[in-house]
Amino acid sequence: MNIKFFAPSWGNTLPFETFCKNVKEAGYDGVEMALPLEKAEKQAILDTLRDFDLKFMGQYYQSFERDLSEHAKSYEKYLRHLIEAQPILVNCQTGKDYFSFEQNKHLFEIAEHISKETGVKIIHETHRGKSLFAAHITQLYLTSLPDLRITLDISHWCNVHESLLADQTEAVELALHHADHIHTRIGHPEGPQVNDPRAPEWKETFETHLKWWDKIVEIHQKNGTQLTMNTEFGPATYMPVLPYTQQPVASQWEINVFMMNFLKKRYASQ
Repeated sequence: MNIKFFAPSWGNTLPFETFCKNVKEAGYDGVEMALPLEKAEKQAILDTLRDFDLKFMGQYYQSFERDLSEHAKSYEKYLRHLIEAQPILVNCQTGKDYFSFEQNKHLFEIAEHISKETGVKIIHETHRGKSLFAAHITQLYLTSLPDLRITLDISHWCNVHESLLADQTEAVELALHHADHIHTRIGHPEGPQVNDPRAPEWKETFETHLKWWDKIVEIHQKNGTQLTMNTEFGPATYMPVLPYTQQPVASQWEINVFMMNFLKKRYASQ
C-alpha cells in the first residue's frame, strides 16, 4: 500500500530551506509541524514546502490553558489557523489529562464541527498530559465517540502504564482500528523514547511496536484507506543525554531516517 512518510520539524535547528532539502533527499513525502501565527513567516514556510514538493501536515500541541472556555477559544483559533494552509490533515494533542470526560468531549466536538465545515480531516494524538494520555481512558472515548479518529503514538502509553501493554489488549486493539496516522517512536516502560532503536537490547520492545503497526497497516490495506507515518524520535533532552555535557546519546536525524527506510522496506510489498 502507498504509505506517506512525514518528517518531524521538532528538533530541527537548520535553516528551514536546508531542512526541507534534507527531508526531500532522504525520501520523505512531507513534514508534520505547527505554523507560526505571523502571516509572512507562515507563508514563507508554506512556500518552501511547496518549492521542495513536500506535503504539509498540521500539528497542534498548544493545549495549555486550564480554563475550559479560554482553552476552547485558543483551540479553535489554532485549528483554523492550520486549516487555512490546506494541510492533508491536522494532528491534535487535544485537551488535558485532568479535564473531565465532558470537557474533553467538548473539544472533540469543536474539532468535528470545524472538520465538517472545512473538509479538512482532524485527528487526535495519544499523548501524555492530553485527553488520550492512557490506553483505558482512550478506550472510554473511542467507545463513547465511535467516529473519533486518532494518531497512535503508543510510546506514550508504554511509559504511562510502565509496560508493553500486555494487560491492555482490548484497549490497544480498539485504538489500532481508529488510527489513521502513526508516530513511529518506540517507547518503553520507563520512558517514551528508547535511546536508539537499532541497539540489540531493544529488540523485543521494537518488535512489540512493529506488531501494533503491522495491524494498522493491515486494517488500512483491507479498507483501501490512506495511512501516514511520522518518524517522530525527538531531540535532546527527549532523546536521552549524557550527564554533565548534556550531549545526546544518538543522532535524532539518523534514527528518524533509519526508521523511515526500515518501515518503507517492511511495508513495500503490502
